Amino acid sequence: MNLNLENIDKTLESKIRLGIMAVLMVNESMDFKSLRTLLNLTDGNLVTHTRTLENAGYIVSVKQFVGRVPNTSYRATDQGREAFRRHLQALESLLNAASQTSGE
Repeated sequence: MNLNLENIDKTLESKIRLGIMAVLMVNESMDFKSLRTLLNLTDGNLVTHTRTLENAGYIVSVKQFVGRVPNTSYRATDQGREAFRRHLQALESLLNAASQTSGE
């Protein structure tokens, strides 16, 4: 039996991007510093992965000033939320199929 990997989302294969999306699925939005701290990332790492998610249309960033300090926050788009759900379903299906083949 072959396992179907077609529905795995390439954009969400990275554990960092998966983590960013997981955080944004349960929070309306999150600012750069909080997201960086929560996921224990460097500035450059977070920028690179958020840019990939933005380019895919999965998140949007909002840049503003809080006082005189620049602040960037992120939120998941509807497209990103749906992609995340589909990706999790694909992983579940993969696990179920793998567990069925291990019993053969």
